[in-house]
Amino acid sequence: MLSVGLLIIRVVVGLLFVGHGAQKLFGWFGGYGPKGTGGWMESVGIKPGVQMAILAGLMELVGGLLFAAGLFTWVGAALIVLAMLGAFVKVHFKNGLWITANGYEYTLVLIAVAVGVALIGAGDYSLDALL
Repeated sequence: MLSVGLLIIRVVVGLLFVGHGAQKLFGWFGGYGPKGTGGWMESVGIKPGVQMAILAGLMELVGGLLFAAGLFTWVGAALIVLAMLGAFVKVHFKNGLWITANGYEYTLVLIAVAVGVALIGAGDYSLDALL
């Protein structure tokens, strides 16, 4: 049952990160693409905006794919954590803990999930297990 639980966590969290990356990189799923996301990033002090949007999008897309597949899971988790640390520091920390005030509650949960899975391992139902 542990491996089934890890599979559910990895697939749900990983694919959500893939979606967030696709929003930033391609404007899919209601996203704004590199220019729109980059403009927002510049407005909160993250410069150069377009390049940082592409970097964040790649970290989320690649990290999410690796995490969901359980392939080099620790690398996927590290990419997710790096992306979330950026959001934590530059956007959410100043607003306090609770997400209702745009705080860091959700980013902290995602960091904990990624680190937890990386430390436990991807489980039997993963590409890491096949390798």
